[in-house]
This record gives sequence, C-alpha cells and structure tokens, in this order.
Amino acid sequence: MGKNLIQQRRGKGSGRFRAPHFRYKGEIKMLKKSEYTIKNLIRCPGHSAPLIEAEYDDKTTSLLVAPEGVAIGEKFSIDNGEIKRGNILTLKNIPEGTSVFSIENRPGDGGKFVRGSGGSAKIVAKTQTTVTILLPSKKQKVFHPECLAMIGVAAGGGRVEKPLLKAGKKHHIMKSRNVYYPVVSGSAMNAVAHPFGNKRSSRKSKAKPTGRNAPPGRKVGMIAAKRTGRRK
Repeated sequence: MGKNLIQQRRGKGSGRFRAPHFRYKGEIKMLKKSEYTIKNLIRCPGHSAPLIEAEYDDKTTSLLVAPEGVAIGEKFSIDNGEIKRGNILTLKNIPEGTSVFSIENRPGDGGKFVRGSGGSAKIVAKTQTTVTILLPSKKQKVFHPECLAMIGVAAGGGRVEKPLLKAGKKHHIMKSRNVYYPVVSGSAMNAVAHPFGNKRSSRKSKAKPTGRNAPPGRKVGMIAAKRTGRRK
C-alpha cells in the first residue's frame, strides 16, 4: 500500500529512534549486603528521579533511586528489620500500609517497579507465600516475599507539576532521551502517510479492527481485537 508507518521507521534502527545510552550513568541495582552509605547524588537523563551512588560495607558500589530527603554521607541498613526511610528490606519483613519503591519483580533482579520521581507503592496484604502491593497506577500486583524494596518515597516529586510554558522546552526534554516527539495521531495524517489518514470526508479516520494477517501497510490500530469500546 506504500505507507511508511512510524513503527516501520523505528524498526530500521536509525539514530532518530535510538536512545542516547552513552549519557546514562548506569543500571539501577539493589545488592543484598548489610548496609550502604550515600557517596554521591547523581542526575541521570535516563531516569526521572535523582540517583545515589551507594557504597556498601565491602567497598563495592551501585546506583540506587534516591529516597526523598536524604543527604550525602548518610548510612542505611539492608534487611535488618528497621522500618526507616532509605532502608532496604525484603517484602516479608515490611508491615502492611508501609510506603515502598524500587521493588524487585523477582528476588535478586535489583528493583524494577516504582522507580519514577515521586513514586511510591503501598503494601496492602501479606500471606506466607505472597505479598500484595498497590502500585501508583492503582493496580494491585502480587510479589514474592523474598523480593527487596526500599522504604519511603522516590525523590523528585512534583516534577510534572511544573509548567513547561514553551513548546521548545518540551522538545528539548524529549530530545534528551531521544523519545519520538511530537506524536501525531494517524487520523490527522494524509492518506499516503497512514491507513487512518484521509481528507476526503468529514469522517477523519478509518480506525476499525484489523486482521491478524493484514499486510504491513494496513496492520495498525486494534489488531485482531477480541472486543472494542469502553469496558463497563
């Protein structure tokens, strides 16, 4: 059909869609040691929250999401049972109702959930084999009780409340992560650019379910949708 879609351009792997990994400071990973000290506070363009360079008792270091209200030189314990902002504990040792962030998906993976600035989740239920956590999205997720999590709230809260005021400011923020911007809806495009695009009638798009085996120029939108419309 001759339509060059955004996902086809992205799949080429050109620099327009490649994240600038050379600017990122490193991977966030909680290690199961006895305690850590905040060696430095770091700003990383790959993360919305500030990071801390944590130095453990055996002189190894790693990057962690900074809790709200910490300072360089502070010491925090790991899995000693004390419920204090900045301490890292296994979920089985954290009481219900405690705010946590940087939660491991599986024991030992270093922390995968709730790492954005100002984010926190709440432990709502515990059993012998599971821990249920209310995520910031209001969805409840079940975790293994041996997963690690950090007590408190991720630093950098209120970031999205500051107005951008200019389109150029938004442009540079998105460019720093190489996120495709601005995102234009298919229905606003011309017919040659997207299957949903046309200017031939008042109905601006043809957004309808598409078959699983549709050709690449047509396979957009609700692909092989089991259902459509608002869920009631």
